[in-house]
Amino acid sequence: MVSLWLDSAPQIPSDPFTAEAGYDTVVVGAGLTGLGTAVLLARAGHRVAVLEARSTGAVTTGNTTAKVSLLQGRKLSRILAHHSPQAVRSYVAAQREAQDWLLGFCAEHAVAFQHRDAYSYATTDKGAETLRAELHACTVAGLDVELNSAAAELPFAVTGALKLAHQAQIHPMHVLAALVRELRTHGGVLAERVRATDVRSKHDATGRRLSVHTDTGRVGADNVVLATGIPFLNRGGHFSVLKPQRSYAVAFQTAGPVPAGMYLSVDTPTRSLRSAGHNDRELLIVGGNGHVVGRKEHPKEQFEDLVRWTRSTFPGAEPTHSWSAQDYEPAGALPYVGRLSPSDQWIQTATGFDKWGMTNAIAAALALSGQILDGRPEWAQDLYKVRISPTDAASTVETNAAVGARMAIGWAEAMVQSAGSPPPEGQGVVYRSHGKPAGVSTVGGVTRRVSAVCTHLGGILEWNDAECSWDCPLHGSRFSPEGSRLEGPAVRDLGAPEAGAG
Repeated sequence: MVSLWLDSAPQIPSDPFTAEAGYDTVVVGAGLTGLGTAVLLARAGHRVAVLEARSTGAVTTGNTTAKVSLLQGRKLSRILAHHSPQAVRSYVAAQREAQDWLLGFCAEHAVAFQHRDAYSYATTDKGAETLRAELHACTVAGLDVELNSAAAELPFAVTGALKLAHQAQIHPMHVLAALVRELRTHGGVLAERVRATDVRSKHDATGRRLSVHTDTGRVGADNVVLATGIPFLNRGGHFSVLKPQRSYAVAFQTAGPVPAGMYLSVDTPTRSLRSAGHNDRELLIVGGNGHVVGRKEHPKEQFEDLVRWTRSTFPGAEPTHSWSAQDYEPAGALPYVGRLSPSDQWIQTATGFDKWGMTNAIAAALALSGQILDGRPEWAQDLYKVRISPTDAASTVETNAAVGARMAIGWAEAMVQSAGSPPPEGQGVVYRSHGKPAGVSTVGGVTRRVSAVCTHLGGILEWNDAECSWDCPLHGSRFSPEGSRLEGPAVRDLGAPEAGAG
């Protein structure tokens, strides 16, 4: 399973990792947030290194739907429900500046993109009410949106649609490749397959104030930016105010024309539509069916549902690519961008983009680079603060109560099931081994056994039959069948079954 973007990505070479080197800034994570921040800092004269545990764009950026839009489904009305009108205006100001910067960068570096009108649409009466609430929030924010009773391009009836003209869509891997070239032009380096495991506030041999520890060695830095989707350092507590969401996308060849606009439903299950050029054909990308990580018994069914819906809606559609991505929904509707914690003055992070990473990533890059360079944008002063309103607190309590319940249920179920015969191809099960939860899976004809206890905070893992991975239903850490960490807040791989949580 590979995304359309990763399948058609240009080659992005990696630089060597130099242990004990010293940098002004080390950025952890080579997605749009990390590389955008690195380029802004390198342009300002910083010596910058980007460390990526896998390959450039391998996690979220390479698995997005890649819409660059200020119209974001129900996002603005959700922010207005939690915060002041000024917060909504600041959020839109951030999105607008980020969109302008990103599209300007693309134009300057000959990276193709397409201007498209963006639509949020409803198919139910309840959805139409949601659109009216979003229209009000857009008006508060100063967005020039139109409310229509129809969306003429769509082959099904709608109860309403919001339209924002002249938005954009991109190929995210082409953007990342251009950012890497720009980074190297200004002396920066990108080292792939180097996993950061810790950041310590201690001078080392490089004379820098921070020491970044990796599985390959350590480097020194005066500033560190964690651009890893969710921070892998627990001391900021971000995992407790974020809900990890898994969502799905499929690209299709169609028998008829593909809608030109970018569409997103406000009803559930979510349906996201956009076009994409590929091999001289125009493909249709359909996304949606999001859920909390590790809390669907058979994630594979989410892909199957998207295929069924698309074939019935666009007769003759045939899938060419399928993929999924992980995003983090913040308790207070706004992203968390800034210091990792009050005591970590020199460690910055960005998370909680809530599926709108193309604009939020660049907004975060502008804010983080400004923070480091003492030139933070005006909108960032209002937007990126640690703020827990009464509704935020209620959401956090509800989220963590669900986490606690999943912890208890997972352990109870794991300790009941005893070992049996290996599961069939593509499947995995949790069972009791030496008094501890273990996971056994069969992938590619090979049966593997690992501890089923997440190395983050001890949640019991669930098998993901769509991606053949072990997923944690608590905070979204994911592991390969062999036990290697894929994403999420965990920093250690899974051990053998007898080793337990480690």
